[in-house]
Amino acid sequence: MVKSEFLHHVGVNYLFAPWISWLLLLLSSPFTTPETTQFRALWCIFVGPVVALDVKIYGQWFTKGKRFLSTVANPTSQMSVIGNLVGARAAAEMGWREVAVCLFSLGMAHYLVLFVTLYQRLSGGNCLPSMLRPVFFLFFAAPSMASLAWVAISGRVDTSAKMLFFLSLFLFLSLVIKLFFFHFLKFNIAWWAYSFPLTVLALASVDYAREVKGAVAHGLMLLLSSLSILVSFTLMVFTAFNSSMLFPDNDPGLCHNNINKKNNKCTNDSTRSLKSLTIKIEPGKPEKS
Repeated sequence: MVKSEFLHHVGVNYLFAPWISWLLLLLSSPFTTPETTQFRALWCIFVGPVVALDVKIYGQWFTKGKRFLSTVANPTSQMSVIGNLVGARAAAEMGWREVAVCLFSLGMAHYLVLFVTLYQRLSGGNCLPSMLRPVFFLFFAAPSMASLAWVAISGRVDTSAKMLFFLSLFLFLSLVIKLFFFHFLKFNIAWWAYSFPLTVLALASVDYAREVKGAVAHGLMLLLSSLSILVSFTLMVFTAFNSSMLFPDNDPGLCHNNINKKNNKCTNDSTRSLKSLTIKIEPGKPEKS
């Protein structure tokens, strides 16, 4: 199962999820503080696999092969960016500012590349299964997490943090307007992709409200916080009534045949699109008008 996810262009991004969850639990744990040795040891344990997966995934984008970014990029690819940003925030809480800046710069550099690639709607994004459409909400999760991480690094809500918050808010509004794109789908466990982006956006709005101290900022904070709680509670109820979905007998989206078919289809589509844009001129022969 792990091997299937590791070889899948979508499933490999979900390998970041456990480490992101444990880092968030570590940040919110009441039993330890960032100054303790236990906190730092656990941080190293949780961030190590994130960096290792970064090297594996990002390295594929630079080397030759079928897994070019333009053929495998999809909204779940942003989980690698979120993993770096969560690690950066935890490092900043420990006082490791240089490490935090390193992880933050690594995450944001690849976020810019991913953001532009996904906005172009290349063939890789079209290979995302319809049941995973809720992961489109990760579009505003990354800048929201970046805003929180930068506040932890800089120690205040400066202009950069506000810009990231406004970007995430704009992307959130853009997706909410297009809710018909998601609502007709039958409930599945992928709906939990709604909760995390809304939660980090609400947390970013809390930092913004503390800095601005205005009625609009506080109203926005209350609205996003209430929405986050409501969505999380609703998902808990739906999941309780559909507990059989937690451990399905098989996952057709990760079988090797589907992997090869989808990857080949994405690669062929990308190759055809590139060929259609390329004009080949034989040496020594002028181009025909």
